[in-house]
Amino acid sequence: MPHYFLKLNPCRPTFAQDMTDAERAIMQQHVTYWGDLMSKGMVVVYGPVMDPSGAYGIGVVETKDEEQLKELIKNDPATTINNYQYYQMRAIVPAK
Repeated sequence: MPHYFLKLNPCRPTFAQDMTDAERAIMQQHVTYWGDLMSKGMVVVYGPVMDPSGAYGIGVVETKDEEQLKELIKNDPATTINNYQYYQMRAIVPAK
């Protein structure tokens, strides 16, 4: 199955430092959403990258195809305030 690299771009450069209570609640739902997918074996890794020029999120996921990936992104609560970029990758992962 293909793997994809996802980059979650925040709505503003300072998002990680100054998100509102409403934004924080959405991001907590986002963490729960991807954590559930991880428990199902679809997510290899995900989390924030504390880049000094501006934090952003990353994930590596395994899906049956790009359409399934698009559906996962669409259902992520964080897409209401942030946006994704994604790229197919040739991931090397441990055998299952």
